[in-house]
Amino acid sequence: MTQGRRIVVLRHGETTHNAAGIWQGQLDSPLSERGMQQAYAAGQALAALSPVRVVASDLQRAAITGRAVAEACGVPIAYDERWREIHAGVWQGMSGAEVRAQWPEEQEKLLRGEDFVRGEHGESVADVAHRTAEAAEELLAGMGAGETVVVATHGVAGRAVVAELVGLDQGTAWTTLGGLGNCHWAEVTEGRVGWRLVRWNVGPPGIEALDGQAARA
Repeated sequence: MTQGRRIVVLRHGETTHNAAGIWQGQLDSPLSERGMQQAYAAGQALAALSPVRVVASDLQRAAITGRAVAEACGVPIAYDERWREIHAGVWQGMSGAEVRAQWPEEQEKLLRGEDFVRGEHGESVADVAHRTAEAAEELLAGMGAGETVVVATHGVAGRAVVAELVGLDQGTAWTTLGGLGNCHWAEVTEGRVGWRLVRWNVGPPGIEALDGQAARA
């Protein structure tokens, strides 16, 4: 029997914007000191899964997290902008309180799992799901039987691609799975009839799983 493949979808470490409660989207915010420690810890933990390579978003918070994992595992890393976070339009750089005050109806939609273009001219979850699914399809085409690959990405992008892989409606994924904490991950494995989500929001020992939505993408 052919051994199934595995994709580990990892959210980046804490950033200075995460710590301040600021919407990041595709702003290229750096990891905080704590985020660097989280990335190192994630690398040490994920080495036990023996990944053959790492693919990362080109935004520095995910790229640096991915590089820490690749170095810990002794494997190569590649970067792909399709793994970037959702573009949050004019919300990018604003605090969560500012966005809630100026766009109260949109915040209610977020809570209900409704999809819409973020920040007036950003992306919807459907947009993110399309590009990450395309990137995942290319990734899978290059994976051999039984191989594991780590994808270092972002909260919304990570949940979107997991939902696409396992056939879960994006709205349901938003409301039922919740967010990935900083440097926490999902494991998706290939079965006889498709892909299964076997772990969600798992992190290295000693790192608290904060709500990914509360941490502002």
